[in-house]
Amino acid sequence: MKILMTLLACACATSAALAQPPALSLERITADPPLAGRLPRQAEVSPGGQWVSFLRPSQADSEVLELWAQPAAGGAPRKLVAAADLLGGAEQKLSEAEKMALERQRINQRGITGYQWCGSDDSALLFPLSGDLYLVRLAADGVRATRLALEGGAPKLEPRCAPDGRSLAYVQGGNLFVLPLTAGAKPRPLTADGSETLSWGVAEFIAAEELSRQRGYWWSKDGKSLLALRVDEAGVASKTRAQIYADRTAMTQQRYPAAGAANAKVSAFVIDASTGRQRALPLPASAEYIARAGWFADGTPWLQWLTRDQTRLTLTEFKAGAGRDITVETDPAWVEVHDDLIETPRGLLWSSEASGRRQLVLVDRASGARTPLTQLPEAVDQAVCANAQNVVFTAAGDRGKSQELYSAPLAGGAAQMLPGAANRQWRTAKADSACARLLVTRAAWGQPPRLELRSLGQDGAIALAGDAPDPQLRQYTNLPLALDLTAADGRTPLNAFFFAAQDGRPGKHPVIVLAYGGPGTATVTWGWGRDMPLIAYWQQRGYGVLMLDTRGMAHRDRDLTRAHHQAFGKVEVDDLFAAVRQLPGRVPGVDAARIGFFGWSYGGFLGARAVLDADTPFAAAVAVAPVTDWTLYDTAYTERYLGMPQDGKAATYASANLPSRAGLLSKPLLLVHGTADDNVLFEHTLRLVEALQTAGKTFDLQIYPGKAHGIAGRAARLHLYRTMDAFFDRHLKAAP
Repeated sequence: MKILMTLLACACATSAALAQPPALSLERITADPPLAGRLPRQAEVSPGGQWVSFLRPSQADSEVLELWAQPAAGGAPRKLVAAADLLGGAEQKLSEAEKMALERQRINQRGITGYQWCGSDDSALLFPLSGDLYLVRLAADGVRATRLALEGGAPKLEPRCAPDGRSLAYVQGGNLFVLPLTAGAKPRPLTADGSETLSWGVAEFIAAEELSRQRGYWWSKDGKSLLALRVDEAGVASKTRAQIYADRTAMTQQRYPAAGAANAKVSAFVIDASTGRQRALPLPASAEYIARAGWFADGTPWLQWLTRDQTRLTLTEFKAGAGRDITVETDPAWVEVHDDLIETPRGLLWSSEASGRRQLVLVDRASGARTPLTQLPEAVDQAVCANAQNVVFTAAGDRGKSQELYSAPLAGGAAQMLPGAANRQWRTAKADSACARLLVTRAAWGQPPRLELRSLGQDGAIALAGDAPDPQLRQYTNLPLALDLTAADGRTPLNAFFFAAQDGRPGKHPVIVLAYGGPGTATVTWGWGRDMPLIAYWQQRGYGVLMLDTRGMAHRDRDLTRAHHQAFGKVEVDDLFAAVRQLPGRVPGVDAARIGFFGWSYGGFLGARAVLDADTPFAAAVAVAPVTDWTLYDTAYTERYLGMPQDGKAATYASANLPSRAGLLSKPLLLVHGTADDNVLFEHTLRLVEALQTAGKTFDLQIYPGKAHGIAGRAARLHLYRTMDAFFDRHLKAAP
């Protein structure tokens, strides 16, 4: 074995020496245009299937988005409108509410940051910009963008057209308004009690951040009514965020429900779009969270709601003023929310983990009886669409590292991969309203996402426009070595990628570990990742890189995804330590004494926790935007995994508390945080800083004034990468 490993090490060094790509710099990684090219965002197939629309980064500045469209039948893409065309040189304005809403959607660009098709005839699009609403009409004689004549004041939020395209609704000052799209029409208020703590039609913080519900009202199919949520935040504790900039400090009040505290009170109403008449939808007192909402084709409104402990998800419909439960999903740990509710001729398409892994079932709307539809060996990820005969969906492969598109007959039968399937790729899709055309996004390692249009049941595809990546990207990105490392339980295989150092030097090299460790996501996949250029940079600098997914992460069977039940900082830390200790025996050239860690958000918590341990295998760690005290984090996320802190779970919270472990720090630690972070509040890092100082521990600290959770912007990212680079060089590179 030693001889084999020596030969492998020599081969790696020789190969690297012969095939050295041009040096990759941090400046190039963060420069414009991006290495991956200007990737389309928020791509959609128009309702009638005539167009593919998307937001495209500007040629002048990739941090500014423009609205584009391309004919589905073929033809060149065309720019419909850019913010600069409409603002006439004025600076774009965003209210604090709009900034927070974009942060919830992980959108950090400027310009046109969201849009929707207006109506079903593919002739108009609607979008908000700088507090106003604009309608773009596609006519035979060209494209016309018009600002709707609405009163000034508070920005117009959440604009949505009625299904027939004849009117639209929006939120202003906490109230819902309807505007007929006819000449001279004036907006009509549907509600009147909006205030600083009460709002209609917008998603509250918990819904947007933790339940992936980004909207607060839904038009009925006939356009005559709205199903609207009323959010009362009067009982939610107010946090003061000090948005510290270089030249000023802006004090921002934010309603933030911390674990164990009161949530916003959310209630549901059906509102007549003509008269404003309201009808409350009765829900039991145990309905703490409204996860999803909408209308059935027959005009019946429905809600999906969760209990506070999130062990019960109920689908309820409301007829004649009364609620009737259609189906209930339960789990002793927690129920995962999903978007899989589609009406089909054979019942309601629904997903469930009752079988042990997420699969699709058909639910009889009248009786609630379930019929299994898919029985794949790995978990279904999402239903894309359904027509009268088939359902299209995505499902995991290669033990969660890949994702493919499938079609299954609603009448029962084996699921089949759709054309274009391949090993080691990641495909997702959206569909038109008829589930006839699929807008497919394909990515692979080192290959940025690309769009193509496919007709269901046909092999051919139309490749859609997208900027080509930098030609040197292929030289910079190396295929990873896929490893099966073993979890701390001694039996569970963990997904891992390893990238060998590419500096051409023989001998052992330091390693940087990238891990997230938290529930709900996975990082070790064959898709495209933002950190790919950074990995290539570290390889050229003489570092090996390990990417690792611990137990508890997504795209696996239920028994693995529930590993965080009643414990943070336990299973994932044990797995991380076990995997790192196995690494030198699995690949050549790893220096076990020089292994560092880099993590963000939950990964930041994991990074700080990893070196706040007397038994750590790490020589240094970088923790960006870390949660340090879970009693400070929000209700829905924290309680889903740890329970209510006052319900006998104090010890569970205490065991995951990082400030209490400050005395265990014996390795270099770099803490990084943005002062305007409204997700993981800056207070988290301040508490750990105070505890480390009290314990007499030295550490590095980098703060970014005015930056939110993502620390967005080219200049800030370049500075962050330079800071990390210098930190790892000081503590992981061999002494001269």
